[in-house]
Amino acid sequence: QVQLIESGGGLVQAGGSLRLSCAASGREFEHYAIAWFHQAPGNGREFVAAISQSSQRTYYADHLKGRFTISRDNAKNTAYLQMNSLTPEDTAVYYCAARASIYDYDADQYPYWGQGTQVTVSS
Repeated sequence: QVQLIESGGGLVQAGGSLRLSCAASGREFEHYAIAWFHQAPGNGREFVAAISQSSQRTYYADHLKGRFTISRDNAKNTAYLQMNSLTPEDTAVYYCAARASIYDYDADQYPYWGQGTQVTVSS
């Protein structure tokens, strides 16, 4: 199993950037695909990005690709989400999730979740 803790959220002006971190504890972090989801008030958790165990593959929500970059450093047991050119529509709680298989866009396929970190983008 793996435990996940997100950090790096906060308040940023539109057009700004944030880098979220997902710190993992537990065994064999490198065996887990990692994904980021976000959830705005009134909405469900929506897929943002995912990365394979070895960082060989990444996957992004179509409308976010080009602004967001997912990465991981298995030596540090940490995954990241670099968010650039932020807009108010990006405001949400951002969650990282882990899955001991190939990455997926479906939140229901991820058994391990962090508690989330709030990202607020002001206009």
